[in-house]
Amino acid sequence: MNSLARCAVVAPADRTQAVCRAAMHFCAQRGWAPVQEMPLPNGRRADILALQPDGGFVILEVKSCARDYLSDGKWPDYRAFCDRFYFAVDLDFPQELIPEDAGLLVADGRESALLRDAPDHRLAPARRKALLHRYAVVAAGRLAALTDPEGRAELRAALRVE
Repeated sequence: MNSLARCAVVAPADRTQAVCRAAMHFCAQRGWAPVQEMPLPNGRRADILALQPDGGFVILEVKSCARDYLSDGKWPDYRAFCDRFYFAVDLDFPQELIPEDAGLLVADGRESALLRDAPDHRLAPARRKALLHRYAVVAAGRLAALTDPEGRAELRAALRVE
């Protein structure tokens, strides 16, 4: 069975969720602080944006199958908002599709292996500062929502009215 057909066998959402969990675990093992579904200033949303201990930012783009990768041309827009860019895929993903100038993380169940490190392209200081602020606001807002989900819903409703 080819990789395009395999995408239809296991629901892409299930594959994406499994790879995302493994990638988050990978980040945590390295002391990175990952945030899923992180809105970026350009209107895109990174699957995972992780803050590294040295203040660097990593984006991990999760791909569930070849079809998911081939139909998505948005990922180049993420590079401007990280110091390193990786793809996170599962074992069935055809790795030859991943460009050489991106890192590669392969997930198997809850575990992942780094097959190729991403080249470093440091963010400009002003962009890093703005991204760090956005990261902190989003992460703190999500933490507050866990503590007070009703308050979060009220705030969101109020913001929609204004």
